[in-house]
Amino acid sequence: MLVCGTIFDPIRPSKESFRGYGKLFHCPLCMGFWVGLFLFLISPSTELFTFEYSATNAFICGCISAGTSYLLSMMVNDFGIKLTREGGES
Repeated sequence: MLVCGTIFDPIRPSKESFRGYGKLFHCPLCMGFWVGLFLFLISPSTELFTFEYSATNAFICGCISAGTSYLLSMMVNDFGIKLTREGGES
């Protein structure tokens, strides 16, 4: 939603902004990492989940979130679950 949702178009920077770092706001893998890191950083303030506060756990949470975001973006598009057939007639 943060990467592709039209509701965020007014506040999502263009890919060329921030000396090229605006691309981070258009990539599910990159945005997933930063969202995972953000959730790790707010974990002491919530009761949703608890982690030992360490750099290793911060990196792991970011990577798990990035992987999940990327996997879901590869499986689902605007029309639902992506179904492709390889070879043969459709």
